[in-house]
Amino acid sequence: MRRIMTEPVLLAGEHGTRIAYRRREGHAPGVIWLGGFKSDMTGTKAAALDAWAQAGGRAFIRFDYFGHGASDGDFRDGTVTHWLADTLYVLDRLTEGPQILVGSSMGGWLALLATLARPARVRALLLIAPATDFTQTLFWDTFPPDVQRQIREQGEWKRPSQYDPDPYPITRALIEDGRKHLLLDRGPLALSCPVRIVQGMADPDVPWAHALKLLQALGPDSEMTLVKAGDHRLSKPHEIALILRTLDALLAA
Repeated sequence: MRRIMTEPVLLAGEHGTRIAYRRREGHAPGVIWLGGFKSDMTGTKAAALDAWAQAGGRAFIRFDYFGHGASDGDFRDGTVTHWLADTLYVLDRLTEGPQILVGSSMGGWLALLATLARPARVRALLLIAPATDFTQTLFWDTFPPDVQRQIREQGEWKRPSQYDPDPYPITRALIEDGRKHLLLDRGPLALSCPVRIVQGMADPDVPWAHALKLLQALGPDSEMTLVKAGDHRLSKPHEIALILRTLDALLAA
């Protein structure tokens, strides 16, 4: 049995800060886990994927973006541009050959952006409650005028979170930078790889209609599985089992 690393390895990133990662050697195609906004690589789904990779001898890597988990940086200074650069840096420096990107929430958006940037490196996508364009459509467009004014004038608003006792700082830089990477208003996305989406219908953060809009922008080899009682985390045992079955089916294809 392969050893599970207890401490992350630190990779010197291109921005002068270190990216924390955990890598399991194995056969191709490898799998890369892309976590969500303010999450880290120790979460339930990431750990389940690591155990799945260990059992199957599959190459697998998970990492923390700038300002997340064990990586360097202040979360307040993070942007979609920076987190995408981290993703591409890991893809370019730590993996070889075709990869399957498994992106959760914000990680789903980053997986799409990374595939558009490195189409030859991505074999398939598995997106879990993908928060595509979330800085605009799920954040800014839903904020009341007083919150928008505070972000514009003061540069930050602290958004309460049901997943963390401390509110998340939402900065003007995050909102403005996110507009450079919006995908859903572009029309059809130029992706040729298979895409599978697993989406909860009881998700308060990424409504299933939002995921449906993404599905409509994807190519013909795209499917979405709806979990009627599924919330945003999709971390219950039967939901994780569904995610792993979906990943197995992608590999089999």
